[in-house]
Amino acid sequence: MGVTERRAREKEALRAKILEATSRLLVEEGFESVSIRRIAEKIEYSPATIYLYFKDKAELIDAICEELFAQMVEELGQVGEGETDPVRKLRIGMRAYVDFGISHPNHYMAVFGASMRPMDDPTRDLEDAHTLGMQAFEILRRVIRSCVSQGAIPECNIETAAHATWMCLHGITTLMITTYGGTCPVYPDMTQDDREHLVNATLDLVIAGLRNCALSPMPDGFHK
Repeated sequence: MGVTERRAREKEALRAKILEATSRLLVEEGFESVSIRRIAEKIEYSPATIYLYFKDKAELIDAICEELFAQMVEELGQVGEGETDPVRKLRIGMRAYVDFGISHPNHYMAVFGASMRPMDDPTRDLEDAHTLGMQAFEILRRVIRSCVSQGAIPECNIETAAHATWMCLHGITTLMITTYGGTCPVYPDMTQDDREHLVNATLDLVIAGLRNCALSPMPDGFHK
């Protein structure tokens, strides 16, 4: 490995370390308590080093959002390839979403669960993250649409079905990170088999709901 390549890898590794430390602090302490100095203390570097990568905290947090959605789109886009049963493909994709969140707990909670700057803050630049997030959501829409078109689930409003399904998936994922798993679970005696059982039972419940409920359209005025 040449000097240039090694330096590039070291730079990327430090950037990832900054993002991970920021995500952890956002979850532990909330947006208002996190500062560039606090992040620098966490990774044992000077604040000046962080400014070489990000101009301010806002850009850093936006990078966390963009990175999470980029990884999610890449991984979910490959899920269920070759699977011909649309419902099985949907279930595989739902499980992949939950597993993705559990395997990236700090990023996931920083984006979806931590106390962060309002999404409508005019100083935020989330265009790229929003585009990637919509790409991830479109994967879910597409698989549900395929289930309907093949008669695997009843005719229903795709938008309602996709949003309701995501709400369930987000709930499972968040609870598995914060309550049923992680470093301080509410149920410390729960085994991995117990967690697997709960995740699978919840996914089965979602699938059963889609198969047995003709969902109506979203109310007028709702914007994607």
